[in-house]
Amino acid sequence: MDVRLTAEQRQLRDAAAKLADDLGLGSVADLDDANRVQRLESTVAQTGWRSLRTDGASGVEVAVVAEEFGRGLVDVPFLGRVLADDLGRHVSLGSGPHTVAVGDRAIEADGAVAAVMVRDGVVLTAPLAAVQAGADLTRAGAGLTQAPQPVGELPAEEALRWQALALVTTCADLVGTARGAHALACDYAKIREQYGKPIGSYQAVGHLLAEGLALIEGSISVLRHAAWSVDETAGAEAVHAARIAKIYCARAARTVCETSIQVHGGIGNTWDCLAHVYLRRALVSTGLWPVTMKEIADGLS
Repeated sequence: MDVRLTAEQRQLRDAAAKLADDLGLGSVADLDDANRVQRLESTVAQTGWRSLRTDGASGVEVAVVAEEFGRGLVDVPFLGRVLADDLGRHVSLGSGPHTVAVGDRAIEADGAVAAVMVRDGVVLTAPLAAVQAGADLTRAGAGLTQAPQPVGELPAEEALRWQALALVTTCADLVGTARGAHALACDYAKIREQYGKPIGSYQAVGHLLAEGLALIEGSISVLRHAAWSVDETAGAEAVHAARIAKIYCARAARTVCETSIQVHGGIGNTWDCLAHVYLRRALVSTGLWPVTMKEIADGLS
């Protein structure tokens, strides 16, 4: 297994990173910039990245985009659309756009007309209710207006691969969110001074940031393996790898985001500090297709 990114994957990563840097959130005030959101939506739609799986992209390539979008707090739909696109390769979903639902609630509901989900290998769809804001300020959800109706079935192996991909994309979002929160804290530690020195020069702060970086590096490792497994291993093995990644990445992202708030000190607890937007996104991504330790404890003493 070689989890290093290919030249094409690095180009995809760089393109996604530039888009996120140019049009993602740079401040909390940007949440209310309708012109920015419209330009971001138009640009993401033009990239065709929401149909990566239909275009033959691997799980690694989907994860690469999801990670950069999490880092840049991209606040237009991607995860829900790309997962619905993956299902659309196997089952006709009807007129769209579609997003996905977790339980009875659709994620990233902006612009979607229906939600799709998989239950015991059966693909179901349901129309969406009005979009509602939630804890995650970058992604709105919606309820379902009626009980989901079956539209087809997935072979057992494909159902497992879709489950693995769903977990991997949320892991990638968590890794990107952690990276963004960590960079925010590092930048602040360089300019905020106490006793005439930047706070990043003090060991207490430096150690917090170093520990955060170690958690991020570990998250990247388990994410890359899980993303590779989506297409290169048996479905059950891919799901197992993705579950391990979800447990690790979720805990790491929460720690890094909370550390970012701590490094910011008093201002970190204010609305205007972007750190809480990262934490909100991390907590919501953690709750998507949640994994418990019991599910990965087979064979462990």
